[in-house]
Amino acid sequence: MTTPLSPTDRSTIKRGKHRAVTDRAALHAVLDNALFCHLAVVVDGAPLVLPTGFGRDGDRVFLHGSTGARSLREAATGIPVCVAVTIVDGVVYARSAFDHSMNYRSAVVHGTAVPVTDPEEKAHALRVLTDHIAPGSWDYARKPTPKELAATSVLALDLTEASVKIRSGPPGDEDVDVAANEKWAGVLPLHSTWGKPEPDPALVGEWDVPEHVTRRSGTSQG
Repeated sequence: MTTPLSPTDRSTIKRGKHRAVTDRAALHAVLDNALFCHLAVVVDGAPLVLPTGFGRDGDRVFLHGSTGARSLREAATGIPVCVAVTIVDGVVYARSAFDHSMNYRSAVVHGTAVPVTDPEEKAHALRVLTDHIAPGSWDYARKPTPKELAATSVLALDLTEASVKIRSGPPGDEDVDVAANEKWAGVLPLHSTWGKPEPDPALVGEWDVPEHVTRRSGTSQG
């Protein structure tokens, strides 16, 4: 069984509503497949949108950054915030310029971010963030020092108020353009792949690339 999203005025898709997906599992899938998000806040009466790392933990996401970041400081005050992610799957070439489009998966989350200050909860959040971006790195790398933890701001945002929009498939040309059969139309898929790991030049001696890196990149030693 699936759990539907709970629509609100802000999270109800009005334009292109036939592309709205109301399954909460679809929201989780989009978030889990995106490497970063955009956090939107209002600072001094003006909108501010910045990319930031994140990680999903059940029905909430963790955001993080420097304690000196104005966007995170403002978001932590209880003002409304918005987080968005988009994954582009291809460019849609239509017969008409008007009907060109993109295939994509997107999610938008509205809510109020809550600062994560409890040391154990903060460490858990940073593990979620780290392993979302670089799986396996939390167990492999050195853990943050108290000074590093103090310099890092972590926010939690509930996924209660969210929307998902997905486009897939061929162009949606007008019937007259399809019938004319005068132009090529179709989809140019976009696939993201990991390259070969590049070692830090500062490494001394011979090093094997850690398993959690080779496993993700699909490469092998030798």
